[in-house]
Amino acid sequence: VQLQASGGGLVQAGGSLRLSCAASGHTFSSYGMGWFRQAPGKEREFVAAISWNGRSTYFADSVKGRFTISRDDVKNTAYLQMNSLKPEDTAVYYCAATYSSGSANYKNYNYWGQGTLVTVSS
Repeated sequence: VQLQASGGGLVQAGGSLRLSCAASGHTFSSYGMGWFRQAPGKEREFVAAISWNGRSTYFADSVKGRFTISRDDVKNTAYLQMNSLKPEDTAVYYCAATYSSGSANYKNYNYWGQGTLVTVSS
């Protein structure tokens, strides 16, 4: 499966953005999907994940209550809705697909999209 992330941009603190991850190829509905981010000089960190059937979601503590993750298997797209953005959310955001249900461990992901840059100004 090939993944294409989009939706990044520049936003003021307190604002919102929605990232999209469009998948090509078959059996998108079989994959758990995740979002990770990497800020300059920092390691890649888990943000959110959703199981293959959409019934389970997982979030990093730093984004709980502000971010939501969803998927549309008809459109072969996963989404990350980001609200109440903070400057510390500034990073390159990556989407990924896993054969497992959904995971916070980047090593469990089999496919990665290119990143999309999110910049939150104070």
